[in-house]
Amino acid sequence: MAKVFTITVPPDLSRKKRERTADPRYVDGQKMLVEAMTYLAKADPIANRGAIELLSEHVRTRFRMTDSPLG
Repeated sequence: MAKVFTITVPPDLSRKKRERTADPRYVDGQKMLVEAMTYLAKADPIANRGAIELLSEHVRTRFRMTDSPLG
C-alpha cells in the first residue's frame, strides 16, 4: 500500500485579500428560481416534481436543500 505525503505550505500573508461582494443579478436570479419552484409546487407538486428538482439543482449552491417548496 502506498503512503501519502503532504507538503504543507504556509499562507502568504503579504497577499492582499480580495473583498467579496454579491452580484445583485445572481441574487435576483436565485430568487426568481425559488419563486418558480414555489409556483410549480402550488400548482401541482406531483406532476411538476421533475421540474422542481431540476430548478433546485441551480439553487443548491446558495440555499439549503431543507428549504424545499414541497414542504
